[in-house]
Amino acid sequence: MINLPKFKIGDLEMNLILGAMAVGITGKRISSAVADCEGAGTIGAIGWGAFGKFQNMNPIKADREGFRNEIRAAQKMSNGVIGVNIMRALTDYEGLVKVAVEENVDMIISGAGLSKDLPKLVGDKPIKLIPIVSNQRTAKIMKLLWAKYDKVPDAYIVEGPEAGGHLGFKYEDLINNPKIKLENILKGVVDFANNDFKNPVPVIAAGGIYTGQDILKYQRLGAAGVQMGTRFVTTLECDAADEFKQTYLNANEEDIQIIKSPVGMPGRAIINPFLEKVKNNEEIYFKCKSNCLHTCDPNDSPYCIKKALVGAKQGNFEEGFAFAGTKAYLATEESCLDDSGKFIAVKTLMERLSQEYHIAKEQGL
Repeated sequence: MINLPKFKIGDLEMNLILGAMAVGITGKRISSAVADCEGAGTIGAIGWGAFGKFQNMNPIKADREGFRNEIRAAQKMSNGVIGVNIMRALTDYEGLVKVAVEENVDMIISGAGLSKDLPKLVGDKPIKLIPIVSNQRTAKIMKLLWAKYDKVPDAYIVEGPEAGGHLGFKYEDLINNPKIKLENILKGVVDFANNDFKNPVPVIAAGGIYTGQDILKYQRLGAAGVQMGTRFVTTLECDAADEFKQTYLNANEEDIQIIKSPVGMPGRAIINPFLEKVKNNEEIYFKCKSNCLHTCDPNDSPYCIKKALVGAKQGNFEEGFAFAGTKAYLATEESCLDDSGKFIAVKTLMERLSQEYHIAKEQGL
């Protein structure tokens, strides 16, 4: 039985938000499965043009139509909450937002830059707009930027330094500053969101949240709810190849490290031979076909991040790698596989999170 506490973002109700993972890791299958379990399923916007019938199109058109196809499929598979995550750093940010608006998604989550014109792009559609912030200062900036559209964020997602993927912190701070912790950042944003708006704005905690006990912890610190990504990778419905999921089962704690990405931001990933080649400055030839990110200079990048993530999604780790949060090493065969040796279903995971939550609550943890 799934009995996780629910929270509201406007008129939407959910028990957690699925952390979007690009390229192609959170698509229609896992998003619809989470939505069916009363969570919010979230589709990562970038990279869908690299798969299936879209591969021979113009790269920009391919990504748009692949994204549209994924949204429509998820909406057909579930009547629950289906949202998207569109990084501001994408060169076709506006085009992908337009697709999401046309397909009437329930919410748009946006990070990796300041989504200053998002309210204008969405217009009058009743789509919930949720910026990802890494501190109180950024939360305040988003309020000011959206004020000219007479719009306030429907919620904030506060993503801490233990998240997987690209991170909104300086590389040096992630390595050397132990004071940068989600619980510290969260408090400042919660205080701001509760006191500086006409009505309090829900704050969602994200980054390094893996167990039901973690959910309880951040609720007690003032979060309305949580966003979780890493633990959902090792589920049956995760849209990645089984080889991608297996990298989580194989990872030790020391394998999960901060890397420097061509995107211009640090990221957290599972170190493998491909990333070792990058670290050793070995030449990795590529030809940029889509110029997908504002912050990536193809002439100065050691490899193509999009190509690497597409390869990883398909299970090709000779030319790719897996992003992961700090707690990915907790994924084991015992915890992630069922009696037949298959990855557990999202519903099973949600039931386990519910059990963990209530046990922690009963034990006063």
